[in-house]
Amino acid sequence: MRLSNLKFLLGALLVACMASAAANEGDHPSEKRKFNLPPSADLNYSIQAQQSGLQLNGNAILKWSATDSKFKIDTETRAMLIGKILDTQSEGEIDDFGLAPTVYTEKHLRRDATTTSFNHGSKQISFSANANTYPLKGGEQDRNSAIWQLIAVARGAHGKFKEDSEWDFFVAGQHDAEAWSFKVDKQEKIRTPLGNLNAVHVVKLPVSGSRGQQVDIWLAPTLEWYPVRLRYTEPNGDYIEQVLDSVAKAGE
Repeated sequence: MRLSNLKFLLGALLVACMASAAANEGDHPSEKRKFNLPPSADLNYSIQAQQSGLQLNGNAILKWSATDSKFKIDTETRAMLIGKILDTQSEGEIDDFGLAPTVYTEKHLRRDATTTSFNHGSKQISFSANANTYPLKGGEQDRNSAIWQLIAVARGAHGKFKEDSEWDFFVAGQHDAEAWSFKVDKQEKIRTPLGNLNAVHVVKLPVSGSRGQQVDIWLAPTLEWYPVRLRYTEPNGDYIEQVLDSVAKAGE
């Protein structure tokens, strides 16, 4: 596997990884919603990807940990023959909005780590990679925490998380931030190594006018709403797909 063929994997292989674009600060959703955090767990995924006809395989380990006051998300991604190519970590507090990240780090193969800081004292998001800043209004997420905030909201929605409903968040990446909109699609049966699971399909479309990724997420209500399948699709048809192989809840 040539290193040049890993570029697609390096920029996108994580549970919450999506293309970053400059944010429109006027479109900065901040809304308190009911939420219910899922139990802490370690989730293991198998990965298949295609880039310009080349098939790539790997695996990802995601460790989700939450208490009444704090959370932490660690991801580690490996590609066959290469080894570990991506590490990310998100940690922070639990507040009235749900997950409130304080720091997000991302480390790619042969690249320096970047840090995104959420300073709740000065109410500002900042980046180690550049001088960009964004205001903190409440409810902002990073790339790792965004999907887990979505899960917590889905668990607390009590029937409102239904087909055609939309859920907006303001999400920071390595260099900047933007509004993400998740739209709930229909329920589908997903085949996994854990068996066939009924899952709610949620779609995050690219920002209008951009050439960003479409992200498809399948959440399984009977499995604590954990993401059992994720698919990241580029405008040219290249994709990455993750399928849940196993899950171990804390204490089990």
